[in-house]
Amino acid sequence: MLKLLQINQNNEDNYNSIIMSTQTYHNIWMHFIWTTKKRERVLNKNLKSKLIKHYFDYAKENDIKIDIINGDMDHLHFLIQLQPKQNPSNIANLLKGESSNWINKNDFLRGKFAWQSGYAVFSVSQSKVQTVRNYINNQEEHHRQKSFKEEYDSFMKVYASDETP
Repeated sequence: MLKLLQINQNNEDNYNSIIMSTQTYHNIWMHFIWTTKKRERVLNKNLKSKLIKHYFDYAKENDIKIDIINGDMDHLHFLIQLQPKQNPSNIANLLKGESSNWINKNDFLRGKFAWQSGYAVFSVSQSKVQTVRNYINNQEEHHRQKSFKEEYDSFMKVYASDETP
C-alpha cells in the first residue's frame, strides 16, 4: 500500500481516492427528545442530575457518544454523535429502557417510572452542533418562557415533513 501511495502522489485525484477508500469518515449528529409517561413532571433537579450522570456512565460502557443532556421535569434532550453501525431507534430504545429500569430498581420515585413509548430525533449538521448544544444546555431558562407543548409544536413546524403523522 505504501508503495502504491508513493507512485500515485503525483496525481492528486488518484491519491485522494486512495486515501478515502482506505478509511471511513463519519459525522452523524442527532438531537433526541423523549418525555416521561403522561408527561408527568417527576424529573426533579436531584433525580435529573443522577439520571444524567447515569446516562453518561452507561453510554461510555456501551460506545454511545453523548455530547450533552438536559431537559425539564417532564422531558430530556440529548445531542449524540452516532457511529455508522448505530441507528437512532436502537439508541433511543436502549437508553430509554435501561434508564427506566435503573430508576425503578433504585426506587427513586414512588410508583413505577416509564418514558412515553415514542421519541423525536432530528439530524444536526456540523454547522449547527454548537447551536443545538447551547439550546440543550439552556433548557431550564428556555422552559421558564415556553412550555414543552409550545417547544414541540415549534420543532414540528421546522422539522416535520408532510408525511409526519
